[in-house]
Amino acid sequence: MGTTADDAGEATRALIFALVALACGHMLSTLLRTIPAVSLDLMAADFHIEPQALASLTAVYHFAFAAAQIPVGAAMDRFGVRPVSLSLLAGTVLGAVASGFATGPQSFAVGQLMLGVATSGMLMCPMTLAAKQLSAARFGLWSGAILSIGNIGMLLSSSPLAFVIDTYGWRAGFWISAVGGILVALAVFVLVPSQPADHKDDSSALSQMIEVVRLGLSRPLRGLIALALVSLASSLVLRGLWGGPWLMEIKGLTRIEAGNQLGAFTLAMIAGPLLVGMIDRRLGRRRALVAGTHGFAAVLLALMALGAPHLAVAWLFGVTVMPPSYDLALFVLIGLFTSAQPLLFGMSRQLVDAQVAGKALAAVNLAFFLGTALMQSVTGAVAAFAGLPAVLLFMAAALALGVVIFLIYTRPV
Repeated sequence: MGTTADDAGEATRALIFALVALACGHMLSTLLRTIPAVSLDLMAADFHIEPQALASLTAVYHFAFAAAQIPVGAAMDRFGVRPVSLSLLAGTVLGAVASGFATGPQSFAVGQLMLGVATSGMLMCPMTLAAKQLSAARFGLWSGAILSIGNIGMLLSSSPLAFVIDTYGWRAGFWISAVGGILVALAVFVLVPSQPADHKDDSSALSQMIEVVRLGLSRPLRGLIALALVSLASSLVLRGLWGGPWLMEIKGLTRIEAGNQLGAFTLAMIAGPLLVGMIDRRLGRRRALVAGTHGFAAVLLALMALGAPHLAVAWLFGVTVMPPSYDLALFVLIGLFTSAQPLLFGMSRQLVDAQVAGKALAAVNLAFFLGTALMQSVTGAVAAFAGLPAVLLFMAAALALGVVIFLIYTRPV
């Protein structure tokens, strides 16, 4: 009897180590996608290009990331988590090296394309292993833990990365990521077990993509997809791209001071999913919680924009510009309120039949990252045309529109 209990304990420990090793890949992914937030100005100067144009170019990463979601998911069903994870980590190392060696916008875009494809499965790998090995209740706990471990990558790309870039230049961020990729690959090689693949779906990646898109556009999921397109985008594009330039250019902070504020924003994004999950279980009113949190986040983004020099909030308080402490409070609140995103996964599983639940999750996941890519490219054009306050107002309006469409399509019949 004791031997069986010991075996079960050993298996649980092995699974935890495997999940943490794979979640470190997701951490590397969030670090890589947020490097531009604290280095955009230096990269643009190096490449002799306007920062706004380079910002639009970084959307290549998110487009590639979104496009690769379904083929990578199919590969995991066909070949298993371990070989797919190791292949993606090898691609991540190559993409980080290519980005670090970039000499201009074109070569940087190639590096971003490689990184987008290679990191596209970094969240799905631990999620897939957890889904196969754990009960529904424990999967809920571990999916939150995997997201929180992943968001530590954004913590690393705040003050610590700002210090590295100030000391060694922007390319050092990519060199460090390449070394990190090698270390994570070694951990995955040692800790993640080889398991037989499921061979669930032998249809082509294209036909799977078409099926996922068709399901996403169907009446039950339309509202969720509309909100998913702007939900993750609003927090990731603010944290990963415009937060640093806003604090340095509009509020006059140094790179490390801006990194500290973005670090606080990231801590809120790490704590937020766990808090929202507890509130969701206590309230039991998921639709109202999702709409309310996202609606409030839209208001907070608008308030941040209007705290810029000579705009409404600064004028109301009788100052030229709102102090950086005002932005810090808003960053933390935005991080907390946009953390209701995982509830959209839960809602999608409730709204469709069990046999298409996986494709419904894929549709929401695809909308999250496609929306981020679109938001990143469009806000680059908005910044070039109308400046950074207009970028935040545009994001607030997009989020508010997403909430309205969500409420219309999810109202009880």
